Amino acid sequence: MRTQIKKLDRDLAKLMNQRAALVAKCASQAGQENGSSKTVAEDLSEIVQSIDLGKGPLTEQTVCSVFRELVSGCHSLAQKTRVSYLGPEYSYSHLAALERFGDGAELVPVGAIRAVFEEVHCGHATHGIVPLENSTDGRIADTLDMFTRLPVRISGEVQMRIQHCLLGKCARGEVMEVYSRPQALSQCRNWLTRHLPSARTVELTSTSAAAQMAANKQGAAAIASRQAGLHHGLEILAESIEDNGANVTRFAVISDDSAPRTGKDKTAVMFQTEHSVGALADALAIFKRNRLNLTWIESFPVPEEPGAYLFFVELEGHENDAKVRRTVASLERKTVTLKVLGSYAKTGVVG
Repeated sequence: MRTQIKKLDRDLAKLMNQRAALVAKCASQAGQENGSSKTVAEDLSEIVQSIDLGKGPLTEQTVCSVFRELVSGCHSLAQKTRVSYLGPEYSYSHLAALERFGDGAELVPVGAIRAVFEEVHCGHATHGIVPLENSTDGRIADTLDMFTRLPVRISGEVQMRIQHCLLGKCARGEVMEVYSRPQALSQCRNWLTRHLPSARTVELTSTSAAAQMAANKQGAAAIASRQAGLHHGLEILAESIEDNGANVTRFAVISDDSAPRTGKDKTAVMFQTEHSVGALADALAIFKRNRLNLTWIESFPVPEEPGAYLFFVELEGHENDAKVRRTVASLERKTVTLKVLGSYAKTGVVG
């Protein structure tokens, strides 16, 4: 049996390299300097649909993880993918980037959401990953603000189930301070009130930075991912401490272009109406008239314009669909400003 296993390992390595060579050849013959326009996630989805994952002792998640890294490695041969995310490593943004692009991409951590947008806008990164909304706390204001400032587009989404852990090097009863990103602290506030009522909460720029801080300070703990705890040598003092058991954060993949049409897409638009009676109602009626279902709507103050608001709307359909084009044309006549932020395929929750 050991001999058979060694032979299978050799065969697997040979087949993986054959696949990689074919991907590189396809990209070369297509004359695409940057390789395939498909993302790792899109290629992985096609693979999952074309093979039977239900046979054998390995779980579907395990098989998908193997294929994700294989596809990511193949993509790196055909195109250079550089992804900027809110770091450090093992923040939830980093985990979302790994889910979307795999380890084969060059993943670059930055210190702020603004910096992710700037990296993409300046061409230093081909893609960026930014948190868009959370099922507990709603919109991520820093992300919406940057869409008003820089002309980047949304080309994908990652919906990730967020499971927070309390991490530290001391006993739970010895914890005097809890570090994390403001949103993570908010998502665990009821648990903290019940179990650590005397601990002081301290806001940091990321959950991973919080884990790093907890690793170096006595009596400190962090709220972060299990992976961040393992990376920084922390023990799990409590797990799944989020107040909402269905806690999901949706991340936007940003780049210079929208994603190609798949038939199961969403489109995001941003617009401002006149400050008059019925102006917003008139704009929203256009979606109903064209029978377009809205999946998300948010209002956001216009920067440097007190009393004025922008509206972020997400709808079902691709910007190249006829009824979406009609809707956008009608909206242009009813709004002060209008910007299509991009189209992207619908995804399910992972993690």
